[in-house]
Amino acid sequence: MTDKALRLGTRRSRLALAQSGQVADAVSQVTGRPVELVEITTYGDTSREHLAQIGGTGVFVTALRDALLRGEVDFAVHSLKDLPTAQPADLVLAAVPEREDPRDVLVARDALKFTDLPRGARIGTGSPRRMAQLNAYARSHGLDIDTVPVRGNVDTRIGYVHDGELDAVVLAAAGLTRIGRIDEATDFLSIDTVLPAPGQGALAIECAADNADLVATLGELDDPFTRVAVTAERSLLAALEAGCSAPVGALADLLADGQIVKEMRLRGIVGTTDGSRTVQLSTTGPVPETHDQALALGRELAAEMLAQGAAGLMGEQAK
Repeated sequence: MTDKALRLGTRRSRLALAQSGQVADAVSQVTGRPVELVEITTYGDTSREHLAQIGGTGVFVTALRDALLRGEVDFAVHSLKDLPTAQPADLVLAAVPEREDPRDVLVARDALKFTDLPRGARIGTGSPRRMAQLNAYARSHGLDIDTVPVRGNVDTRIGYVHDGELDAVVLAAAGLTRIGRIDEATDFLSIDTVLPAPGQGALAIECAADNADLVATLGELDDPFTRVAVTAERSLLAALEAGCSAPVGALADLLADGQIVKEMRLRGIVGTTDGSRTVQLSTTGPVPETHDQALALGRELAAEMLAQGAAGLMGEQAK
């Protein structure tokens, strides 16, 4: 086998480089070959508009995929929640490694928990999904909060709290864990409070579909339980015809009896960003054994949500 370095395409952010570095180490162990990171700037990195305004779907992904198709990199690592649900025919998701904690966390001043925030607390997030669920929870529990749209990397967002501009920001637990800053979280938000984005906490390793050897090699990093869970979540998102910036949350849990995984529960939520209306449903069934079964689970739950008016809650995201 050649010892020529494999080229891994990655975004330039600190989080992306940390994620890609972990994957590079794992690929090197599997292949015995060095892996070099090729940093690529995406539209989502350079645009200063809020994700909901620029559409969200694919803004962090397209440049990486273009580099793959041009042969400038051998494979790419994405945050799965950023990946459009439509998969290009000439690219393949060769691996979805074991998922990190999918929950959202609060980073608040004075080590405050979400329910301890003062009246009128300003909470920063760039996600309509988080806004919708935080506001819905606040409405139902008599809390008074103000969700504020923010953009920027982890340092920028947490900086708003340290500078006193915001009382708190909401971030993904997985991202803080991967850059070694999870100890800055002041509260882990329960799944019952905020459902994560479809695929949150999972990574996607993508390469050219016609590179059979590389597809097989990268496939050794695949975690089958994570794969079926995120497939169901993303199927729900696709069936709702919503992009990754739409106010949609979803999580597939694997339910175990002792050491034996028995069932999978898929939960989904759609809501208006002011929290005034939500549609939240769940379904439980056998763990999907095939890709098609996982897709079907997501589609079925989406159909039930659409029947209860989910499309009308997604505003411009609904087609």
